[in-house]
Amino acid sequence: MTISESLELVSATKSFGGWLKRYKHHSRALDCDMIFAIYLPPQAETEKVPLLWWLSGLTCNDENFMQKAGAQRVAAELGMAIICPDTSPRGTDLPGEHDSYDFGSGAGFYVNANQAPWSKHYRMYDYVTEELPSVARQHFPLNGREAISGHSMGGHGALVLALRQPGRYASVSAFAPVVNPIVSPWGQKAFTAYLGEDHGKWTQYDACELIAKGASRQPLFIDQGEADNFLDEQLMPERIEATCEEHDHPLTLRRQPGYDHSYFFIATFIEEHLRYHAKHLQRKR
Repeated sequence: MTISESLELVSATKSFGGWLKRYKHHSRALDCDMIFAIYLPPQAETEKVPLLWWLSGLTCNDENFMQKAGAQRVAAELGMAIICPDTSPRGTDLPGEHDSYDFGSGAGFYVNANQAPWSKHYRMYDYVTEELPSVARQHFPLNGREAISGHSMGGHGALVLALRQPGRYASVSAFAPVVNPIVSPWGQKAFTAYLGEDHGKWTQYDACELIAKGASRQPLFIDQGEADNFLDEQLMPERIEATCEEHDHPLTLRRQPGYDHSYFFIATFIEEHLRYHAKHLQRKR
């Protein structure tokens, strides 16, 4: 998908020798204006660099990870760019869009909605997999090697995007992901509205279902806090663990005692994830 896209610089902040920048552009996929953040390490001044996509969770936008995760120091050392898209369309003012934290604004779930009125704007899958990558390739010094990670709803997105596109990402990881949204209250609420009552359409956005169908053999790396207040009702990591074991799918699932669902958890382990991705991004595919 080739797009001639103009960007409006919203802000630029120097960080660890590189630059954290926010840009605004009009999204054709979402039919609204969007803002995304990119961290360009100092190496990007003289060469093309690999890219990590970070997908954030419910209620977040492009700023949460960049401000709270503490990733820039390690990204600068590794020569890795990071792009954080927003988590949903903005400013569409659809009925019910702002009524709850787990649906509508800030809760796009990285799917392509096919139900009115959501289908006009809520096409985050296309935005993150096609449109925004095309924009990034046009405007930034990227070498074409990509990895993906995310948190909670964004962890769900990272796993699904990687599993549905074998070979697209050198590596994938997630913090506290929603691994089986078709049985999670968060996922059921969003999928019913965005995708309708046909549960067959839900399965294409469910990591456990994609693994069971053999969509990809991509190794998965997941960190999950054991003190996460959403652990049992929404996240259910034991489901992806059992699915991977049944289908002999490569999985590293680390349960971290005492850690909750917050960015304190992400900040604690983000360096390990960045170094994990850097090793894979250096390998020839």
